[in-house]
Amino acid sequence: MSVIPAAAGSRRYAILGTGAIGGYYGACLQRSGAEVHYLLHRDYDHVQSLGLRIDSVKGSFVLPQVNAYRQVEAMPPVDVVLIGLKTTQNSLLRTLLPPLLGPETVVLTLQNGLAVESAIAPLTQGHPVLGGLCFICSNKVGPGHIHHLDYGNVLLGRYDPQDQPGGLSPLLTAIAADFQTAGIAAEVTPDLYMARWRKLVWNIPFNALSVVLDATTDAMVNDPNIAHLIEALMGEVLEAAAAWGEQATPGQGRALPRGLVAEMMDHTRAMKPYRTSMKIDYDEGRPLEVEAILGAPVSAAQSAGVAVPRIEMLYHQVKALDRRSCLRRR
Repeated sequence: MSVIPAAAGSRRYAILGTGAIGGYYGACLQRSGAEVHYLLHRDYDHVQSLGLRIDSVKGSFVLPQVNAYRQVEAMPPVDVVLIGLKTTQNSLLRTLLPPLLGPETVVLTLQNGLAVESAIAPLTQGHPVLGGLCFICSNKVGPGHIHHLDYGNVLLGRYDPQDQPGGLSPLLTAIAADFQTAGIAAEVTPDLYMARWRKLVWNIPFNALSVVLDATTDAMVNDPNIAHLIEALMGEVLEAAAAWGEQATPGQGRALPRGLVAEMMDHTRAMKPYRTSMKIDYDEGRPLEVEAILGAPVSAAQSAGVAVPRIEMLYHQVKALDRRSCLRRR
């Protein structure tokens, strides 16, 4: 394991949510020379003393010194606020975002689910909102300690309030270049909303079923009955995405390819066994991202006139499990 000293870069980032996602990407950005500032709570003392540790399939490293803060008011305004919080914590953004917003700040959310940008946009005081879809297997395994198991690529897009293809911008391309410099395979998309549907093709079945069935990805994809159900759920996501795309932009053929189901199944069989983020949250008694990952897609499908009975059933199952877990937490 190498020890990487901190280095300053030209673009300043703030990380809200220094966990499996925000901590990993923030550390990679800092290692490559970007100036990164981290908001921490329970891990603050540990990270101040020992830094951030990344165990990664792409090469492990330690950042012995990081810009760590207990209070967001002590952090400087930045060029990019990177949101790595779960959507269940979005109520915190009303107080976390304002101190970080300078004249040219943009807000980049790396959260899972559908319509996450529209939930955040009212809190950004008119600053541009970008969305990032992270295709990564990464877990936080201890204070200031992140284990990156597989993948890691990011797809970035610009949020449009009307959910139209938003096009590309120099700033979007520049942020993607920062990620690429950090060793992260980053691309940009002109259609962020359809990209979110694409990720839901995987996230809906695997996250929800991992909780309902108490299973890891390998156990699910290698069981013929579960695999059949996963493929059926993926098919419903494709139908919902196509109907939504036709409703939003009639006649534009805004849909996902049918071959995506087989592609994602093959990728999942090839990846290392993985406990999904929703399963980890459930096992550790934390609130689940039920609405962002399941509820919002069900609502979008219904508004587009498409029935998604399997997804709707999963939504109610996971919602009930989350409610029971919440009662146990009290």
